[in-house]
Amino acid sequence: MREIEIGQNDSGQRLDKYLQKYMREAPKGFLYKMLRKKNIKVNGRRAEGREILATGDRVALYLSEETVQKFRGEAVQQIYPQMDLKIIYEDEHVLLLDKPAGLLSQKAKRDDISLVEYVLGYLQEKGEWQPGGTFVPGICNRLDRNTSGIIIAGKSLAGLQKMSELLKRRALEKYYLAIVEGVMKQPQVIRGYLIKDEKTNQVTVYPDDGEGRSYIETGYEPLADNGMYTLLKVRLITGRTHQIRSHLGSIGHPLLGDTKYGGERYPGVSGYFLHSSEIHFPELEEPFDGVGGRCFEASLPPAFEKIKNKLFGRR
Repeated sequence: MREIEIGQNDSGQRLDKYLQKYMREAPKGFLYKMLRKKNIKVNGRRAEGREILATGDRVALYLSEETVQKFRGEAVQQIYPQMDLKIIYEDEHVLLLDKPAGLLSQKAKRDDISLVEYVLGYLQEKGEWQPGGTFVPGICNRLDRNTSGIIIAGKSLAGLQKMSELLKRRALEKYYLAIVEGVMKQPQVIRGYLIKDEKTNQVTVYPDDGEGRSYIETGYEPLADNGMYTLLKVRLITGRTHQIRSHLGSIGHPLLGDTKYGGERYPGVSGYFLHSSEIHFPELEEPFDGVGGRCFEASLPPAFEKIKNKLFGRR
């Protein structure tokens, strides 16, 4: 017999949904059969599966330990990788990180190691999370592999849900620094429609709506230029795949080094120049008042800072 105490991250869901996550390899029919046979109880009482779990509830599984382990896949305890994460802010619900260029935000292929795995390794090492539960911490926004800067992660279910909700309704203001080709003098908001080719992982921007196209909106403010290139502060108003890169490329000002969207390589540099530098949170109530109403910044990577100073001088 195994008894489980329901924690905060698992409360508020139906028992049958929880069981499907807890024993993810068990057929649904098996779980409902165990409920009918009274082999699964909540707080010592017979359960039907429709019960809404609350923090502190105790779920008893009157099954052999071998059966539970089999359906949970507990034969091997996974150890997640670790790296020296650059943490901007952390509390029990939210983690703000400065992602380096070259690191995937999430896996693209099964064998990839991304920022997600490093976040799990960090929390596993701290003892704040272990594999095997129904909740897995995760990141809420993504940056392209060669884009550096601020990533939001949810350490708890509440944190993951709240940060994702803020992003979905565009309640966060996100700003980037970029070096683009050509001279841009005036602040502007540009709009268009984007469609992604899944086979090539490349997007195309159109001026008008059409089938499969998503609306995009990007604001920018020129900070400096040298007659050939411009340093921009970009506001990401909507958030779509490759939005900044493709949108600026579509108006003739691709990111310096972004050959995918029309830019030329910068001598000695393999990538492009785009950095998620600032994020502004609206006022928030507890338990998110730690980030509510605040602005967080991520400083430019040294290589980006060096090129910026070379092209535009120190500023």
